Amino acid sequence: MKNESRYREGTWFAVPLRDQGYAVGRVARLSPGGEIGLGYFFGPRRAGPALSEELTALQPSDAVAVFQFGALHLQDGKWPVIGSTVPWQREQWRIPNFIRREPLTERAWRVVYDDNDPNRVLSEVPISNDDTTLGTDALCGAGSVEIKLTRLLAN
Repeated sequence: MKNESRYREGTWFAVPLRDQGYAVGRVARLSPGGEIGLGYFFGPRRAGPALSEELTALQPSDAVAVFQFGALHLQDGKWPVIGSTVPWQREQWRIPNFIRREPLTERAWRVVYDDNDPNRVLSEVPISNDDTTLGTDALCGAGSVEIKLTRLLAN
């Protein structure tokens, strides 16, 4: 199922955590077909999905994580869509650079993605393997996002 306007850039959604409760996500970018997204994810752990009016003050800097993710659970409804808050300011919710590490050789690259397609790499530049300022370059399945957020928001 393709994105049928249930979600788009700027859409807030709830992510069920594996043990209990929910995190909040916001779609910052979508691939042209809507199957791959880049999302900002927020705590704290909530008992149920947040209300859209609770989210208006959240900013990118408040996110506990930024992940590229498969949009399967947005498509199938397992991640409830909360809605959009106005105004959506795309330029404030950027695709960050990521780091890709090669464990055997201990080499690393800064990975830059196309601002219009979070699944399209524009460049990879060699950097220090010790860099801790960048998130790991990985496409997370929906279940992986749930597991990572459950760990990040552990009580």
